[in-house]
Amino acid sequence: MGDNLSKRLKLDVATKRSFINPYPDCDQGSLTSKAGLDVDCNNEPFDVNGKVSAAFQKKVQNKIKDLLQQMEQGLKTADPHDFSTYTGWTGIALLYLQLHRVSLEASHLQRALDYVNKALRNLKGRVVTFLCGDAGPLAVGAVVHHRLKNTADSKECRTKLLQLQRAIPSPASDMPDELMYGRAGYLYALLYVNKEIGPNTVDDSTITKVVTAMLASGKNLSTKWKKTERCPLLYEWYKEQYVGAAHGLAGIYYMIMQPGAKVDPDVLTELVRPSIDYVRHKKFPSGNYPSALSKESDRLVHWCHGAPGVVHMLIMAYKVFKDEKYYRDAVECGEVIWNRGLLRKGYGICHGTAGNGYAFLSLYQLTKENKYLYRACRFAEWCLDYGSHGCRIPDRPYSLFEGMAGTIHYLSEMTQPESSSFPAFEL
Repeated sequence: MGDNLSKRLKLDVATKRSFINPYPDCDQGSLTSKAGLDVDCNNEPFDVNGKVSAAFQKKVQNKIKDLLQQMEQGLKTADPHDFSTYTGWTGIALLYLQLHRVSLEASHLQRALDYVNKALRNLKGRVVTFLCGDAGPLAVGAVVHHRLKNTADSKECRTKLLQLQRAIPSPASDMPDELMYGRAGYLYALLYVNKEIGPNTVDDSTITKVVTAMLASGKNLSTKWKKTERCPLLYEWYKEQYVGAAHGLAGIYYMIMQPGAKVDPDVLTELVRPSIDYVRHKKFPSGNYPSALSKESDRLVHWCHGAPGVVHMLIMAYKVFKDEKYYRDAVECGEVIWNRGLLRKGYGICHGTAGNGYAFLSLYQLTKENKYLYRACRFAEWCLDYGSHGCRIPDRPYSLFEGMAGTIHYLSEMTQPESSSFPAFEL
């Protein structure tokens, strides 16, 4: 694997997709720098107890304040009609909800309300997902009003959210199943409301209807492609069988395996598990994954396409099926991300360094190994030098998934890494 990884690193440098990782790695308490010097893992960013140090957290908090000011200034020229979680006002509301979670500052909750109200005034009624559709503003609105004890407003948002299910059930419809524009994105919205407001806020029957439609759709396409793709649940978006978290199989399987989806264990075993194994067999020698089943180029190491998104599916598969192979593959994803995850595309969470850092936080929660917390901190340290590396400037530079808001969201996780959660994806 070492020779393959070396080749892939050279490829990345040649194509200018990522920077060479300048940080020494951590190996259970000790590490070796590029100069060959032994360094103690318990030094900054850690304290003597192996936690994120106060000094490092202070650096992070100072940077968050600085970036928030830049973001707020920049948002004055943002698209006033973009209500989405992905690039619009709901994403900013979600950021302030996160800041309220970690700080309990009432002003952050008020800012979340201001931004979600801007989103709710611009709903389009065409897309029903959390990231790019009406479900995002309605679900976030329900949660914000719930926290503010605005019971009637929260209920109104939930009622409108549930009305969107009319577009979901038919597997014969044109609706895709992926996270950004399809059924998995609506399923996330329902599960998010149950997590944030309380179990059974959305009834089981509604969730079951969505999952049933997703399973039927996956089986239908699998039957169509069974001569070339032997995968029990197969999905496509724009005629391409994508693999990653945003548009592909990893994101869909991840949502179906969520405990809140309450999928029958036999269905998980008979349909989802072999489908995940099918994806595993598409893995490149480097440990990375293709952007689509038909792709043979080992180029992308993003949350949306590649190991940083697939790792979440593998972690969930390990939790559900208790099979060590998923654990091993998840750890291998971590190695890919450590070596190739400082992206020239920027610091965002969809296809940037912050999104890749979330993989380390998830691995840390799974393994309890400080190695992954250390790596997450180093990716955060990279983000502390926001704008200084010559990265590409995203189209929506202050948004949650493409830009600065997502980086702030990731940095805020350094205060409570044990409870971190990739926004609009992890539950």
